[in-house]
Amino acid sequence: MTENTCYTYFRITGDFNPDIVTKRLGLTPNRTWKIGDKRSNGTLFDFASWEFGRCDNYDVIVENQMHMTIAPLLDKIDILNEIKNEFDVTYTLEVVPTVYADNTSPCLAPSLTVIDFCHATRTEIDIDLYVTEQE
Repeated sequence: MTENTCYTYFRITGDFNPDIVTKRLGLTPNRTWKIGDKRSNGTLFDFASWEFGRCDNYDVIVENQMHMTIAPLLDKIDILNEIKNEFDVTYTLEVVPTVYADNTSPCLAPSLTVIDFCHATRTEIDIDLYVTEQE
């Protein structure tokens, strides 16, 4: 039987320089791009992105993955708020589960710690749920 999967990550998008965010937060992102960088299809990005804390360690209690993603950011809320006030950015906690119809459904409810972090930094939670049949 194919097992469910999920990954989570924190993403900053908008009009900013990802190198400045990396320097201010003192964290190494998983992936970045700047406005004007080329996509793989040759078109240009019209927004910048900074992605951090990708967690692929699936746990049926997905809040555990959310915690692993945001843990290094919890003591950087003031810096994140400074970045948000200075630049035109959006923060998103991305949650991307793939669920197979015959498997146990994951618990997607964020904990109060996750909710408090998201509230303090004005971070949106985006859940991209994929449901598929067993192969």
